[in-house]
Amino acid sequence: ARISAPLRRKVKLSTTKKPLSRILKKEFALLVGFLFLGLVVMPIAIFAVGQYIFGEYGGQGYGQFFNDLSGRIRSGDRVAWFLVLSPYLGWQTLRLIALGWRMTASHANS
Repeated sequence: ARISAPLRRKVKLSTTKKPLSRILKKEFALLVGFLFLGLVVMPIAIFAVGQYIFGEYGGQGYGQFFNDLSGRIRSGDRVAWFLVLSPYLGWQTLRLIALGWRMTASHANS
């Protein structure tokens, strides 16, 4: 769908067309960065907070915790995949909310 020029100015959408390869590279970099966060940083944070709040983990420490988590990921466990993808999904949700907010604000000002 085409966006009218007045709406484009109010919403501050780009009028220049970026090459598709540039957009895909940016989105792929975001996905890789958020996957790193979900696969490396979040398990460390979850383990640390769990240790602090609930006490000793039932396994052999962080290594066992990460092994259990990665085993669930490899087996296709939906909850484990949601945990890993949650930083990326959260970012995309925030982007959609911001877009909706900008578009509704521009319609209200019209």
